Amino acid sequence: MTALIIVTLIAGLAAGALAVLRWLRVAQREHYIAGWVSRIGALWVVRRPVNAVIASLVVLLVAAAVLLALTGAGLASGITSILAVIAAALLPVGLGVRGRSTPLNWTQRARRLAAAYAVALLAVGALLWWLVGLPGVALTVLLAPVIMDGVLVPMNALEKRLSHKYLVSARKRLGQVRPTVVAITGSYGKTSTKGYVAHVLAGAFSVVASPASFNNLMGLSRAVNDRVVPGTEVFVAEMGVYGPGEIRELSESFPPDVAAITTIGEAHLARMKTKETIARAKGEITERAKTVVLPVDEPELRALVERCRTEGKRVVTVSTVPGTDADVVVDAAASVVTMRTAEGATTVPVEIPGTGHAVNIAVTVGVALALDVDAAAIAPRLTALPGSQHRAEVQKAPNGTLIIDDTYNSNPVGSERALEGAAALAGERGGQLVVVTPGMVELGPVQFERNRAFAASVTARGGRLLIVGRTNRAALLAGSAGAEHPSLVFDRREDAVQVALDQAADRGVILYENDLPDHYP
Repeated sequence: MTALIIVTLIAGLAAGALAVLRWLRVAQREHYIAGWVSRIGALWVVRRPVNAVIASLVVLLVAAAVLLALTGAGLASGITSILAVIAAALLPVGLGVRGRSTPLNWTQRARRLAAAYAVALLAVGALLWWLVGLPGVALTVLLAPVIMDGVLVPMNALEKRLSHKYLVSARKRLGQVRPTVVAITGSYGKTSTKGYVAHVLAGAFSVVASPASFNNLMGLSRAVNDRVVPGTEVFVAEMGVYGPGEIRELSESFPPDVAAITTIGEAHLARMKTKETIARAKGEITERAKTVVLPVDEPELRALVERCRTEGKRVVTVSTVPGTDADVVVDAAASVVTMRTAEGATTVPVEIPGTGHAVNIAVTVGVALALDVDAAAIAPRLTALPGSQHRAEVQKAPNGTLIIDDTYNSNPVGSERALEGAAALAGERGGQLVVVTPGMVELGPVQFERNRAFAASVTARGGRLLIVGRTNRAALLAGSAGAEHPSLVFDRREDAVQVALDQAADRGVILYENDLPDHYP
């Protein structure tokens, strides 16, 4: 029996080590938000039946081991416990320990979390062993994602305390340099708009923008500490949000002089449940700003316009609907933007990069007007707006296939616009449209329907759909049912690439719409 205990312990420690590597990577990819590790774990069980079978087997083996122990069959109970640990160590099948596209980054934060998580696993394992005996080891491994979520709560509080000095330093730097702070948020388009704003304002100011998607408290602190230097006149800050109160906290540390919202969409429904909650969370960016830039084409933002005016703020309104009564109106079809200033209305040409969103450009021009940049100085900056990597980025393959890389886009409106642009290009070239996608995530209760609708739209435009992964496979297949060319399914995007090139050939267009990291099934 002693030998069985030792073997079970060794198997449990090995399984625990695998769990630490697996779930630590998932936690990092999900921004260390407590609760999301378990959600991803559940998704692997739901989307891959083999994991549901193994999880059920573990539960049955644990129950059998406990019953055998109660009847005095210690040897059989020990063997059954070992089998349960081995089965639990396999879960979830398909979730790699190292990761192909998104390997674990061993930051100081990750190291601290790994140590705390390992201690928690040992503690829970010891408790369950005391309660139910050897089968408790297998239960600990099975509960590993839940344990990680529990560890994240105190560790996130600790990380906030440890990083406070960097926030203090960033606040001090802003106080010394005193740049005008332009803050941008929105359900999508934040990063592209930030790039456009930095480009347009660079014609009149010394501008620094937060890099990549450094849009949380620590990301913006790092951006300020590393990039804002004496002489910086404008700091453009992208502000992200995962829940109410977060942008308010960001705005307290980096008070915006000018605040802009690109749009209110469904991209955060899984976390914030309703569009109204999303609108309130995004609207927090206007609370401290004296000037705000808001699109008026969405009802949620029209209401915010009126509220900001009531509060005495200067409001610059923008629109993408020709004829709208707004300070900035972008007409994407005519490729022009009309700016309304005290001197009158000015209409100038604008280039919309790739299949980019006109609202991003409208907000950009609105920010420039908010900073009193002359319309004549804005116009020449609009003819060469920078693109953003993996956001409607147009490339050409060696065989002549046109490729639209929109893999950083994961919202229904943006996906439909990218599809519309790709279909138009395919029509111009007289080639086949091929869409490679895993679908969209974090859409909460509307996720299935939005993915089904996107697949149906691909089919309606004569496109061939290549579905990657299992997360949204059922919805995408439902939407493409009855298509002239049946959808093809692949477990990895790499497997779909060559097939897409073959189907598109030299005159076709491939749209890579969204790309999920490989911690998704």
